[in-house]
Amino acid sequence: MEGLVSFAGRRVLVTGHTGFKGSWLCLWLSRLGAKVSGFSDAIPTDPSHFAVLELDLDDRRGDICNPAAIDAAVAETRPEIIFHFAAQSLVRKAYSDPLTTYRANVLGTLAVLEAARKSGVGGVVVATTDKVYRNDESGRRYREGDELGGADPYSASKACVDLMARSYRESFGSDGALLIATVRAGNVIGGGDWADDRLVPDLMRTAFSGATARIRNPRSTRPWQHVLDVLAGYLAIGGRLLAGERDCADAWNLGPESDASLSVQNLLDAIGAQLPQLRVDLRPDASGRHEAALLQLDSTQAMRRLGWRPRWESEMIERTIAWYRAFYERGRVISGEQLDAYEAASG
Repeated sequence: MEGLVSFAGRRVLVTGHTGFKGSWLCLWLSRLGAKVSGFSDAIPTDPSHFAVLELDLDDRRGDICNPAAIDAAVAETRPEIIFHFAAQSLVRKAYSDPLTTYRANVLGTLAVLEAARKSGVGGVVVATTDKVYRNDESGRRYREGDELGGADPYSASKACVDLMARSYRESFGSDGALLIATVRAGNVIGGGDWADDRLVPDLMRTAFSGATARIRNPRSTRPWQHVLDVLAGYLAIGGRLLAGERDCADAWNLGPESDASLSVQNLLDAIGAQLPQLRVDLRPDASGRHEAALLQLDSTQAMRRLGWRPRWESEMIERTIAWYRAFYERGRVISGEQLDAYEAASG
């Protein structure tokens, strides 16, 4: 896939670098020879993928919603491109604390875009979500030009982010000075995710501790995908922005290529086949709060224009379990080995 080799020697800032996706991206960028800086408020979980990786990078702390803090980080690190992951990313937490969710997701992104605009950063890749679409539960795959919506605080906050990024792209990118892309990915899984109230981390924690996982909505269907498949798309888009390709400053879907949009029950069955010790308690959510039953993405644009394709679609569950098994049973962190295997599979 094109775009990956262009990061050698390039200055890159990753916001939310201590989180699940951000830490994997920092590992990959470091291996590509990039000069990586990170900006986060804290290490969000214990254990932490970022902590166990022990990466050699410029590790900075601050509030993403504080314009002065992000302005200073951008001015001091002088990034050529920013990957913006810092966010409040949990649907149920957004219900209990919508103010923090909107503040982090909307105002935080605004602060990043303003810092990039004022400092002359060439490109920004903004992480949004498949949940930005106005979901009619029709079963169709959503395309980048479909109507945005958001029936819950998290989804609506991310739709706001997508619209705001587009407004910056159209207002300040006409001369090619600031190229902004938004990336709408599905439910990302992989080793090193310990977030609370997220399905796969909950299952891995309980399977290797002997506890029981509570499952709310076994019939919900999501576009599950391995973290490295998604990050390969981010890197391809970022590489194009670094090269000044203005037509890549756009909205992008990154989802499964085939019918990998499994129901929660299908995912439970597949994990249980490999981890027979897994115990679950199927207890429907009685709160009445909205949560989409079916989400699917059409990634034709990324496949056609970037040459991107998910490489580990058929083995995402096996690779995820292998990572946690190595960590819990042997005390090993195999992120580097899995990245080597992924790059080999990608040619």
